[in-house]
Amino acid sequence: MKKIIAVANQKGGVGKTTTSVNLSSALALMGNKVLVVDIDPQGNATSGFGIDKNNLNSTLCDLFTGEFNLHSILVGTEQTGLWVAPSNNDLIGVELELYDKPGRELILRDEILRLESHFDYVILDCPPSLGLLTVNALVAAQSILVPLQCEYYALEGISALMETIALARTQLNPNLELEGVILTMFDGRTNLARQVAQEAKSFFGDKVFNTVIPRNVKLSESPSFGKPIFMYDPESVGAKAYRNLASEIFNNHLEEEAKAKEEGTDSSNVNNFEPNLSANPELMQKVAN
Repeated sequence: MKKIIAVANQKGGVGKTTTSVNLSSALALMGNKVLVVDIDPQGNATSGFGIDKNNLNSTLCDLFTGEFNLHSILVGTEQTGLWVAPSNNDLIGVELELYDKPGRELILRDEILRLESHFDYVILDCPPSLGLLTVNALVAAQSILVPLQCEYYALEGISALMETIALARTQLNPNLELEGVILTMFDGRTNLARQVAQEAKSFFGDKVFNTVIPRNVKLSESPSFGKPIFMYDPESVGAKAYRNLASEIFNNHLEEEAKAKEEGTDSSNVNNFEPNLSANPELMQKVAN
């Protein structure tokens, strides 16, 4: 398996599901075998692939409660090489049901490891909260991809996000890395969007992807048709952006693997990220542990 990536941000409405669906679709079009795990009880990634989330025999909820394993709940999509572990609002009750179960934070990781030879990429679409579901994703993931909306409140969530990553590293998953930050809903005509982009780059440095995801009507429309952007309007600017993002991520992984092979190290540990705390002194105390 090349990579297990959690698409996460504690702020809602920043483009997590849009990114999960369309990045996965783009990676599959490149010839990769891709699994999307919909960890959000809203089930938007599930419906985004045209799967009827209210008419399923089994879902991720059944995996967490032990009734089914991961392999048995997978659903195929229109695209070759792309599968979904679906979800719906049944997942809401999982945290209460597993409240006192030992090892509850390891359930997803253990299930994914059993299928590691079948996929090149596993994309985890996380809910906008830090509960048991997101914790399972952070334990299972090798890296976090952060969609950052180019709006006024976007940067306010960075401190909470960095605290989450630090907490996950120190207590749950020491090998968890920052895959990168992808700027979403970008409108280059506005000073605000350019300012958010500039501040993100000053803090995260080269961890901000060169690709930016623009505001695009086609991207907004495609979920209502149950299709990734490549199945809905492959010539749109949104499709071009997610195609570029997939290429960036894929090429970065090739470089990591080549470097690791040359140095004789594990490629999963090559991507060592240290935030530029001096870019935002207010985060110094919160992030530095």
